[in-house]
Amino acid sequence: MNMHSVLLYGCAAVVVVPGIRLLTTLAVKDREEMPPPLALLRAWRRPVPRVAAGLVATMVVLGVAQEVFPVMIEALERHPHGAWWRAVTALMVQSSGWSQLLFNLAALAVVAPVAERQFGPWRMLLVFATSGVTAQAVSMAGWSLQGGGDSVAICGLVGALAVWYAARGGVAALRLVALLIPVAGLVLCLLSNNHGVGLLVGGALGVGLAAPAHPPLVRDSA
Repeated sequence: MNMHSVLLYGCAAVVVVPGIRLLTTLAVKDREEMPPPLALLRAWRRPVPRVAAGLVATMVVLGVAQEVFPVMIEALERHPHGAWWRAVTALMVQSSGWSQLLFNLAALAVVAPVAERQFGPWRMLLVFATSGVTAQAVSMAGWSLQGGGDSVAICGLVGALAVWYAARGGVAALRLVALLIPVAGLVLCLLSNNHGVGLLVGGALGVGLAAPAHPPLVRDSA
C-alpha cells in the first residue's frame, strides 16, 4: 500500500469515526445513552424531517432507475469536456454500481435528518447542493473527469455539522475531535480527492450557520 492510499484511508477513518460520534450526539441530545445504530434512528423521530425523507426517497428512485436503465449513468455523470450542467446531474447517479449506491443511500439516511434538525430543511438542502455541485465542478475541471455520486454532497453535510458543532456545541472534547473532519477535508484536497472539496465547502457554510444565535429550526414535539 503506497502513501497516497494510506492517507486516503486515514482521512476516511478521521471523517467516519468522529462523524458517527458527532451524529450520535446530535441525534440523541440529552436523552439516555444508546448504541450508535439506535441513536442514529432517533433523528427520524416525529416530526419527521420531511425534506431529508424526500431527498432519500428521490435518491432511492434514481438508484432503482439507473439499475433498470443503465444508460442513465452515461447520460448524467461527469464526462471529459462535458457540459456544465453535468456538475448538477452527476449527483443523481452512482457510477460505481450497487456498492456505491447502497453505501451512499445508507450514509444519506443517517446524515440528512440530523442536518435538517440542526439547520432546518432548506438550509440542509442548500448545504447538500452547494457542496455537491462545487465538488463535481472541481472534478470536471481536472481532478476526476468521469464519474458521479452524491457522497461529495453528503460530505458537505458532515463538514457543516462538524464546524457548526465545534463553534456552538457543548462537549469540549467532541468539539476538538469534530475539527479533525475539515482537516481531513484539506488533506483530501491536497490529494485531489473531490470529497475534500465537499467537506471544506460544507465546513465553510457551517461557519455561517453557526453565527446566528438561533435554536434549531426543526423542533421536537415532545
